[in-house]
Amino acid sequence: MPRPDAVYVQIEPAGELRRATARGDSEWSIDRVLVAYDEDDVAGVLSVEAPDTHLARIALRWDEGVPEESRVLGDAWERTYGDVTWMGLVPDRILPWYWLAHDARSGLVYGAGVRVGPAAWCSWTVDVDGVTLWADVRAGQFPVELGDRRLEVARLVRLESAERPFAAQTELVRALATKPIAVGPIVGANNWYHAHGHNFDADAVVADARVIARLAGDHAVRPFSVIDAGWAVGRSTDGGPWDRGKDSFADMASVSERIRSEGARPGLWFRPLLSRAPSAYTHDVPLDGAWPLDPSRTETLDQIAADITRFRDWGFELIKHDFSTFDILGDFAPRLGPSMGSAPWRFFDSSRTTAEVITALYRTIALAAGDAVIIGCNTVGHLAAGLVAVQRTGDDTSGRQWERTRRMGVNSLATRLPQHGSFFTLDADCVPATPQTPWRLNRQFLDLVAKSGTALFVSIDPAELRPDVDRDLAAGVRMALDGGVPGGVEPLDAEFSSTPRRWRVSGQEVQYDWTDGPGAASYLHQV
Repeated sequence: MPRPDAVYVQIEPAGELRRATARGDSEWSIDRVLVAYDEDDVAGVLSVEAPDTHLARIALRWDEGVPEESRVLGDAWERTYGDVTWMGLVPDRILPWYWLAHDARSGLVYGAGVRVGPAAWCSWTVDVDGVTLWADVRAGQFPVELGDRRLEVARLVRLESAERPFAAQTELVRALATKPIAVGPIVGANNWYHAHGHNFDADAVVADARVIARLAGDHAVRPFSVIDAGWAVGRSTDGGPWDRGKDSFADMASVSERIRSEGARPGLWFRPLLSRAPSAYTHDVPLDGAWPLDPSRTETLDQIAADITRFRDWGFELIKHDFSTFDILGDFAPRLGPSMGSAPWRFFDSSRTTAEVITALYRTIALAAGDAVIIGCNTVGHLAAGLVAVQRTGDDTSGRQWERTRRMGVNSLATRLPQHGSFFTLDADCVPATPQTPWRLNRQFLDLVAKSGTALFVSIDPAELRPDVDRDLAAGVRMALDGGVPGGVEPLDAEFSSTPRRWRVSGQEVQYDWTDGPGAASYLHQV
């Protein structure tokens, strides 16, 4: 990435974005802030020093824009919400982490991004006159206080490719990756989309394990059976403590052993950053009916590591942690805008950026997990890459409304598939099998996910296990356990549809029909 043409700095969150003065070829200064940008053979390295200064944002501007005939794609802050898609130029459109532009005239694809694991909340804007990187280095909603340390903000990579857009996106993602820990095949059952966090007990969980084990047959790779929200004390998505389950889940070690005895591998969901009671380590403002823990505190991380260790001691081989972005920032990605939410609380440690605090949380979980498989849900993909084995890349599908599965699941698979195997194993979310949703549509989603080689989880209501559904599920599960089909899958009309219908599957074009009844229901688009 070449030297920027201008550098801007925001000293206070409500302050003006001011242009810094160039000092030689690689440094810019304003007040007591020094911004440096150095190039090596791989990336441009952005660093900053700000002693005795409250620093909020840095912006880098390059005066080379993209052709006006371009269609542009960005990434997502955490999960997609049916909202990541190729579009024409929108100069104020927020493009998290990386961007690509496909020039209709030349056929070339241009792009740039920050390598995974940055120390800032990074996004881009592009227009015909130039490209801007926006690096938010705040600690929550307040300026970071770096003291005497020099912060490496991000490493930047540029792309120019003559490949088709999907291949170009894959090329850029690989250049942004560092040390992927993708695993697979990841296949299993999850009870959320038929149980919805209530009205299930340990016997129902064991029955789910029995079904997924039967569908897998004698395959050498054994499937998981995941207990989602609803096993612990309190409401289904309440916070901890996570030291015991309720009712028939009082002895979780016994429950995990019963799952294993059915031929499945036990998995467990939890919400690490929410507590049902305030403490010295929670923020003093409630969230979602409970108390968010401060992840900048060592004591919080120690508690989470102890929870993970306990789950492993109970015998769980997969741990799904959820809601952490919401519990840190106070909102979900569609309402974050260019910023990091609107949560009113301060971090105990104001010397680290939010991105650094989040990365430390993920690293704590990864280290405590050992050889257990970690799934990040509502986690920031660009910070989780290399620290989670599996990433939920889209918002929830649904066992109640097919439209939500089309909008969330298909979009997530289509727009973030290039990240699979480079950042992590991709999980586009569950394939439901429920009486409330049409199987003729669910089975197509099952077919596509199974053939893609990404993670496949099925959520099966026992009332839906008709012979035809059973046959389809068995075929999909066993295909996914094989690792998908040779050559994988690729969306062919993603530039023109948020939920592509035409896909290349093992080199052959296949068309899927995602439309139900009157068509896409706009009233279901609320998040």
